[in-house]
Amino acid sequence: MGNILFVIIYLLLLLGAVSFILFIRAMLINAKAKNSASDDINNKLDRIIQLLEKQDKQI
Repeated sequence: MGNILFVIIYLLLLLGAVSFILFIRAMLINAKAKNSASDDINNKLDRIIQLLEKQDKQI
């Protein structure tokens, strides 16, 4: 009986560790995607600022 309890506890710990690793992996992937989207928005804003500055110089 004690052996079965040990196996169940071990499997629960193993499942918890795997779940934690997958959770951290998902968080890192999401952070990378958000960072990429942020860089894209920053590039577009820089381009808009350049065009506005060019337009101001022409006036």
